[in-house]
Amino acid sequence: MHSADPARYDGRMPYRRCGDSGLLLPALSLGLWHNFGHVDDPDEARAILRRAFDLGVTHFDLANNYGPPPGSSEENAGRILAEDFSCHRDELVISTKAGHPMWDGPHGGNGSRKHLLASLDQSLRRLRLDYVDIFYSHCPDKETRLEETMSALATAVHSGRALYVGLSKYPLKRLRRAVKLLAEMGVRCVVYQPPFSILRRWPEEEGIHDWLVEKGIGSAVFSPLAQGMLTGKYSAEIPSGSRAARDEGFLQADEVGDRLETVRALQQLAAEHQLPLHHLALRWVLDHPAVTTAIIGARTVAQLEDSLAAVALPPLDPAIHSLVDEIVPTTRKKKRKG
Repeated sequence: MHSADPARYDGRMPYRRCGDSGLLLPALSLGLWHNFGHVDDPDEARAILRRAFDLGVTHFDLANNYGPPPGSSEENAGRILAEDFSCHRDELVISTKAGHPMWDGPHGGNGSRKHLLASLDQSLRRLRLDYVDIFYSHCPDKETRLEETMSALATAVHSGRALYVGLSKYPLKRLRRAVKLLAEMGVRCVVYQPPFSILRRWPEEEGIHDWLVEKGIGSAVFSPLAQGMLTGKYSAEIPSGSRAARDEGFLQADEVGDRLETVRALQQLAAEHQLPLHHLALRWVLDHPAVTTAIIGARTVAQLEDSLAAVALPPLDPAIHSLVDEIVPTTRKKKRKG
């Protein structure tokens, strides 16, 4: 049996070393992918960031195109950081990314030096910062030589605009080559960012997580709750106002419909062990030996506090992991923390 009471969570956040680097990240980080754009409530956004920091979340993850509209999450975060967090800059890890389409024109997206370095300069202005702690290549670009993309990341570090660099969503073969090229340019890739959840396990299935552990590279996984599918809200139907009920966005109704039976089985497993489904899902991700931090989102302060309570749980019993594997089979045998 496991239980975690959000009311008793006291901010004793575990911090994990990012691979074998000196960078420490909280077990749960806050992503500003959703709920921090100009279409969202600015007062709630500020309250979420302040409460997250009070509870030990020192890593805020952004990208140039987060919003909507694109860029607005960085603008809002920059305002809040300047007004509320200026004296805490050295305690914060701020990450951003570039590579996906951001603005109109031939260099509005891709892996070119032109796009990546121009985008980083724009992000720094929006964030009102002199540097970011981590700058990611947000996605691989098959049309641009990998040497050029990696040279832009190396320039970001050598110029002082970023302390560290990372790679996001690169397949293993390209990831290996990118890491090697960066090393030859005098810069180490310290972190990789993939989607990873019970419902989306390709980083372990394709051997990426095993390779990261071998190379001493951290993993900052996003969508650990599968964009809300593992919160329990989709166990019966698609609620109005949820991500899957909107025309825009990445989570579509047909995707939810295809996974409803699996989600119901996972929810039953969680209930049998007296756990909310989202706590089971977050603890499952955190138990993976490759995972440094899981990036969560939050629409309200209460939702944030509820998610953070998962870090107070002990590692899941191996029997629970085996039952999860039966519900969502994987082709690779894995190791677990704990």
